[in-house]
Amino acid sequence: MLQEGAHGKWTISSSDESTEENSDNEKPSTSSLLEAARGKTSGPQYPCSEARKAAHKRKASPLKLNDKSFSTEVSPAAKQRTSQEGSGWCLSSSDEEPEDQEKHVHKETLKEEKTDAPKECPLNPHKDDALENQKAEEYNETYSEAQDTWDFLNGGNPFRFFLTKVRGIEQSYNSGALHIKDILSPLFGTLVSSAQFNYCIDVGWLVRQYPQEFRKKPLLIVHGEKRESKAELIAQARPYENISFCQAKLDIAFGTHHTKMMLLLYEEGLRVVIHTSNLIAEDWHQKTQGIWLSPLYPRLPQGATGSSGESETNFKSDLVSYLMAYNSPALKEWIDLIQEHDLSETRVYLLGSTPGRYQGSDKERWGHLRLRKLLKEHASSAPAKESWPVLGQFSSIGSLGLDGSKWLCSEFLESLVAARTNVTTHLKCDVPIHLVYPTVNNVRQSLEGYPAGGSLPYSIQTAQKQLWLHSYFHKWSAEVSGRSHAIPHIKTYMRPSPDFQRIAWFLVTSANLSKAAWGALEKNGAQLMIRSYELGVLFLPSAFGLDKGYFHVRGKTLSESNDSATYFPVPYDLPPEQYGSKDQPWIWNIPYTDAPDTHGNMWVPS
Repeated sequence: MLQEGAHGKWTISSSDESTEENSDNEKPSTSSLLEAARGKTSGPQYPCSEARKAAHKRKASPLKLNDKSFSTEVSPAAKQRTSQEGSGWCLSSSDEEPEDQEKHVHKETLKEEKTDAPKECPLNPHKDDALENQKAEEYNETYSEAQDTWDFLNGGNPFRFFLTKVRGIEQSYNSGALHIKDILSPLFGTLVSSAQFNYCIDVGWLVRQYPQEFRKKPLLIVHGEKRESKAELIAQARPYENISFCQAKLDIAFGTHHTKMMLLLYEEGLRVVIHTSNLIAEDWHQKTQGIWLSPLYPRLPQGATGSSGESETNFKSDLVSYLMAYNSPALKEWIDLIQEHDLSETRVYLLGSTPGRYQGSDKERWGHLRLRKLLKEHASSAPAKESWPVLGQFSSIGSLGLDGSKWLCSEFLESLVAARTNVTTHLKCDVPIHLVYPTVNNVRQSLEGYPAGGSLPYSIQTAQKQLWLHSYFHKWSAEVSGRSHAIPHIKTYMRPSPDFQRIAWFLVTSANLSKAAWGALEKNGAQLMIRSYELGVLFLPSAFGLDKGYFHVRGKTLSESNDSATYFPVPYDLPPEQYGSKDQPWIWNIPYTDAPDTHGNMWVPS
């Protein structure tokens, strides 16, 4: 069924699961695992969302533009629900369904080209799927590349903010970028044990990312899987005696363990890595992802108190508080280890979300109220700062209400515009809001083609309820980092100046644009309710010795320009370009059959 929207005509997917009422459309699906166990499919051997499962299906069975063997009819179940609703689109009955869960699929590799712009024509469309999966996992690093990474890590990156390497773009744009194998390399330390916090985890692949000499070191995996998904995760790890698990408690409906963090204990010290990638090959292959990599934290002298080794940003105690929120004996050892190390060199602020309902001073510990508190305490208000816009960039979107006043332009915006000398009464929706989210053409023209949309799980059920939101949307463009065709899975938020030459602060996080991730006020503002675990780091000029209250935005290309702490490497193009009249936001569970992607394929998710 076609419906006219603010950005063109959309067709309801024929997938029953994608239109199921009272469901969270991105809730991890175990059906592919059960089918795989029965030998019915070659789908992902780890839990993944319906969006990622659809992308994997289209990778395994691509549909060419001239293929007439598919049907875009609405399924009988979807028709029945549509007629019951009587409104054309099938409405989800949950106003709180978080679209911020993302899990991925096996993606097809584009051959490396001398230009970073993919050609819009089929490239070996009948490649063997297993070979493609292997290519996505391949990562061969020369000694000189490893040395470059080491020099870059210890040299000219005062922010310790990195992008992941992308296969298929000019190599100059991968200078200073990191693959997971770089992070786990012996160059960074002699590993004793590690903990991996994540959402979607391919255990076998993860083990292979560790150097051979570290693969039997103790590894704790912190996850949020339940029931069949949990059983499958544990089954994946059976061959590895060194792996143990910590299940994060998710007591509020539709919550996820979305945090992405590594704790790496070395003989030489401790390192913390906070990033945006799932622990699957595809997330480290042809996507734009972000990483904050801590300094090597030395062990404190024996007899030092727990409060020793704290940074000016309070990072140590905040990290301990975040880990304690899991209330898990499995994390006690890591809490103790952090207490025993010197984290005083940290220059970022930790910003986390943990599930719960918080009142009083606890409201300011997590989510967007935590961001508000940090900005009020540490973000100076430059001249006319109130007129500075806010910018959010993300890979998924939750249900935000019938209009902006319900959350986006009220409590969330109030947190984003906070500053030390800010007058909160200035808050209105007249502060410009720029939201960066990929268009259908961004996805179609990407290195991965349409299957890249499997990691952008914005559903038609959510989108059609909030067409008002799409007027804030801006296209993805990242010429500055050579990643315009590497679909973003990174999430960032910032406060740029009106001319986009300066930013008052920058946040990289796992949190998408959803109430589940950031929290929503309840009981007339007396209570903040958060559904999910999230984690990010906040960069503030004051923590880097800048007294003007802003960073300059680094110009030219990221790999060539000024490396001082005065210039922040925003990984995409500013100012962002607003959607045109023909642009549509990517919605995963409707077909796209009018134009082929870079592999010559269409998108029919069912």
